[in-house]
Amino acid sequence: MRLRNLLFGLFCICFCHAQDKGVSLVVLGTVQDGGSPHIGCQRSCCAQLFLEPDPKRKVVSLGVVDHRAEKSYLFEATPDLPEQLKLLKTASEKDQEVPNGIFLTHAHMGHYAGLLYLGREALGGSKVPVYAMPKMQAFLETNGPWSQLVQLHNILLQPLQHKTTVSLTNQLVVTPFLVPHRDEFSETVGYKIQGPTKSALFIPDINKWKVWETSISEVLKEVDYAFLDATFFDNQELNNRDMDEIPHPFVVESMELFDALPEKERDKVYFIHLNHSNPLLQTQSDAFKSTVRKGYHVAQFLDVFKL
Repeated sequence: MRLRNLLFGLFCICFCHAQDKGVSLVVLGTVQDGGSPHIGCQRSCCAQLFLEPDPKRKVVSLGVVDHRAEKSYLFEATPDLPEQLKLLKTASEKDQEVPNGIFLTHAHMGHYAGLLYLGREALGGSKVPVYAMPKMQAFLETNGPWSQLVQLHNILLQPLQHKTTVSLTNQLVVTPFLVPHRDEFSETVGYKIQGPTKSALFIPDINKWKVWETSISEVLKEVDYAFLDATFFDNQELNNRDMDEIPHPFVVESMELFDALPEKERDKVYFIHLNHSNPLLQTQSDAFKSTVRKGYHVAQFLDVFKL
């Protein structure tokens, strides 16, 4: 509890220095859907965390605040939604407990399950704007328990379209774009988040880079920050799962692809959405140190960026 309070206090101080009436982005979570410690894990990466949870281990999420417009937005509705919303409220310096909008990427557990906290059993939200692509919207409208959120007006669905920009404020626009992934229940999107001076790319989930019709290296040139899928460091992490069933780009593959880029391009990359087994979660690991030495970053809980 003492560490949690210290982190919260440091975050408040850092964010106050960063905002100056512009647009700020804050990392509210960096871990893969199942969290850390991970259910059923018997390995050393989780053993101690079950006894002493790390308050920095939150499921992947970004918060964006336009301080001048006094509006805030959340990207992903994770199982850690209650604490992430409280942090976003603190960052926005507003009294309201919910943001002005929640953007979803797809219908996998860690990215939308937190919507349940907006329902009658918990917050009992009133018309919380939730931005979703067509298949994601249809899934929420036609499948319980999500459909109850719609019927009771706990959430108000806001339709998105591929590469169609949404203007949120005079300083902030968001553009969704389709990416290939395991789309059992919905399509999957990434987002380009454009502030008044800088922009950020957010792709927490994608299949291998080579199956995307777009060149990630070219997209990197168009943004200032890139928060990219780093679920697994390499193919040696899991010995109980077929890695072909979860085809994320390994961090080593991404670095091999980006190593040929200029240093200023590599400096934009922030690896995020880390599986509980990923050695990048350990800042003292050889994997973490080698990744940083090559000019890349590993996103950290409560990192703040000015847009």
